[in-house]
Amino acid sequence: AAGMFLRLLSDVQWRAANPKWRGVTSSRRSTSTTAEPHPVSLPAQAQVVICGGGITGTSVAYHLSKMGWKDIVLIEQGRLAAGSTRFCAGIVSTARPLSIELKMAHYSNKLYQQLEQETGVQTGYTKTGSISLAQTQDRLISLKRIAASLNVTGIPCEIITPKQAVQLHPLINIHDLVGAMYVPEDALVSSANVSLALATAASRNGVQIHERTSVSHVTVQRGRVTGVETDRGRIQCQYFVNCAGQWAYELGHSGEEPVHIPLHACEHFYLLTHPLKEPLSSSLPTVVDPDGRIYIRNWQGGILSGGFEKNPKPLFTEGRNQLEIQNLQEDWDHFGPLLSSLLRRMPGLEALQIMQLVNCPEAFTADMRCIMGESPTARGYFVLAGMNSAGISYGGGAGKYLAEWIVNGYPSENVWPLDLKRFGTLQSSRTFLRHRVMEVMPLMYDLKVPRWDFQTGRQLRTSPLYDRLDAQGARWMEKHGFERVKYFVPPGSDLLDLDHSKTFYKPDWFDIVGAEVKCCKEAVCVIDMSSFTKFEISSTGDEALESLQYLFSNDLDVPVGHVVHTGMLNEKGGYENDCSIARLSKRSFFMISPTDQQVHCWTWLKNHLPDDSNLTLEDVTWKYTALNLIGPRAVDVLSELSYAPMTAEHFPSLFCKEMSVGYANGIRVMSITHTGEPGFVLYIPIEYALHVYNEVMNMGQKYGIRNAGYYALRSLRIEKFFAFWGQDLDAFTTPMECGREFQVKLDKGMEFVGQEALLEQKQNGVCKRFTMFILEDHDTDMDVWPWWGEPIFRNGRYVGKTTSSAYSYTLERHVCLGFVHNFDEKTGEELVVTTDFINQGEYEIDIAGQRFQAKAKLYPFSSLFTQRRRKDEVELSGYQRE
Repeated sequence: AAGMFLRLLSDVQWRAANPKWRGVTSSRRSTSTTAEPHPVSLPAQAQVVICGGGITGTSVAYHLSKMGWKDIVLIEQGRLAAGSTRFCAGIVSTARPLSIELKMAHYSNKLYQQLEQETGVQTGYTKTGSISLAQTQDRLISLKRIAASLNVTGIPCEIITPKQAVQLHPLINIHDLVGAMYVPEDALVSSANVSLALATAASRNGVQIHERTSVSHVTVQRGRVTGVETDRGRIQCQYFVNCAGQWAYELGHSGEEPVHIPLHACEHFYLLTHPLKEPLSSSLPTVVDPDGRIYIRNWQGGILSGGFEKNPKPLFTEGRNQLEIQNLQEDWDHFGPLLSSLLRRMPGLEALQIMQLVNCPEAFTADMRCIMGESPTARGYFVLAGMNSAGISYGGGAGKYLAEWIVNGYPSENVWPLDLKRFGTLQSSRTFLRHRVMEVMPLMYDLKVPRWDFQTGRQLRTSPLYDRLDAQGARWMEKHGFERVKYFVPPGSDLLDLDHSKTFYKPDWFDIVGAEVKCCKEAVCVIDMSSFTKFEISSTGDEALESLQYLFSNDLDVPVGHVVHTGMLNEKGGYENDCSIARLSKRSFFMISPTDQQVHCWTWLKNHLPDDSNLTLEDVTWKYTALNLIGPRAVDVLSELSYAPMTAEHFPSLFCKEMSVGYANGIRVMSITHTGEPGFVLYIPIEYALHVYNEVMNMGQKYGIRNAGYYALRSLRIEKFFAFWGQDLDAFTTPMECGREFQVKLDKGMEFVGQEALLEQKQNGVCKRFTMFILEDHDTDMDVWPWWGEPIFRNGRYVGKTTSSAYSYTLERHVCLGFVHNFDEKTGEELVVTTDFINQGEYEIDIAGQRFQAKAKLYPFSSLFTQRRRKDEVELSGYQRE
């Protein structure tokens, strides 16, 4: 086929340009690994071994060599770029909803543009632009949200009418369109050639490349990578990078210490046609029709069109697949719906001759985002895989971030949404992955409205109260595999409607959540928060206290029974974790962190705690059910159940005590609710959970008790201006930037991680400030709701994005939280943000292209009365963590 011919041509050109090519040039057709001699033997050792010669592996090698690392070996089991990269459709598209993905794609585009000039390898880079079509108003809103994000990032983009779309691409049928988005700088490349160009540049920089060499496993000793075993001998190394694409899962599981990489392959189809009578111009924009589930690009005067069908075909669930991807079976019946979608969009193609239907496997991940980062179990084992068919768009940028991570210990941007440690071992069951990717693949083009959830792989981790809550009308969402309640549907409501409340506007649970919030403020509510990550750290001597004092910014040398809010910071002063720590005894501490911190926080502690047999760290997440009792009557319910006085003088704020509740003993009660409202969290040994819940509900009836969910919690915490980790706070945010200086004890008498960075910020000021915005002219019933990621404008200039938002039932307004920067107009560099700078601006928030006036505040409303007591107002520091 023509694709194959091009591929061979590029091989020949490329090898001609590389006389010192290490590898095999003879008999390219053979795919057996034994048939050919290997003229160059493998080195006995290297600093870095990269496995995989596709777009990700070559990009990592290229960027590492650019950063000055030379002792690198890249191993490929077949030929370079012979996996998914070879069959990739070659569309470089920056229109991505996640800002980190958008940045990666933008960088890739700029990199590929100059690659041919740098390497002399033809990459086929053509700037064509792209048009994304909207068949519905909701789709248009989602495009407008992406467009708002692209524009402030400096990527030209406009929302256009169907008529304008036809002017850009005359073949489009526009009868059912309501609008479109045009991104003029999107491009097309030959993805295999981009890989070869990156490999060429890396090779010139000293990277050794060995084809037809397969890795059997990676050796790990005492938790660190020590070497790689291949079919041609062993290489000792300090770093291993798994860029094996759809083979990454098996490779991760091949060693004694498995590295869990939750991805799974699916068949992906596209067709190639012969050129049209009047061949299509090579500069014609790529068309994406997500409502029709297809993309269409020009290909040598004809077209290439594929898509993401509703009923995908997962493959290789049983394990090892072939070395190089041979074109799998054509399946015209399966491709039928996509073909008719193509002909509806471009009826002029009816008479076109089809050359072939290409079927190639693509790796998809458990949450539709790629996987990068260091393994939680093996230091020096890095991963970059699971590109969800956007490998060429992300390849350049992802390779850059991973190279920075390996060289510097951290990347230059917040990549937490892509970090391998967002998953635990639970996402790596083959059955789970097979079912999940069947949902993920169609979701690529499905309309994603706020607060959507995966439907597969559910009810995996549940609280012991799951059935009890479910029977009372709980509606569920999932975080880190854990089922959590969104809200409770009252008896008699139309349940069916509520399950379909997918909208960008006011949702139909609005009044239900409002009633739960009202109950939290006036009576008492119970929220099951068992999903929180819970660790115990103890020691025989003072080791636990000394280690935690070094790792946390607040002072943990507090009297037994006190609870401390603190950040676990990195060297730059950024939040690796945000948590509450209770001192249970002189030598033991109980640490509560966000749900998705389970793997990340465990790894950070393991890597930073001294290797001391007197020190124990235990994950007790599953041992305790957590019930959050929120509201002014929580104190009455608890004191009646425990026959103990629970008022402030007996049980002060931020206090922790073991008590009996009902018949159950050994319950850890903390006076903290993560919302700023009064109340307690009960950490209940799991076997007592049902008993304590029933007792609380029975006793609470006379106080008007009811169940509540996380949507009520979110509304409460956002109107109180509480940040949470993973959305508002990340590794690039410091306590000084979000008004939490009081959680940092710079003078606690000993060094802690991040101290220098914070001292510097204290002296020089901060370049961004966490700010609360109250929307002024926004109509809750009629206007599109804010979600997160909306651009913030100050006096007409872009200054940052929102990080979370919720409707405040108390203020009867939407509240958005976000960071305000101060960019220099000429140079674009960041200047210091002062309180005056925040207070003296006129603000607008852009929601899907429409700007709404907003009032900026640096303190929540409730604290207007407590300004003087602010330092002592400990509950104010109870920043919520979801």
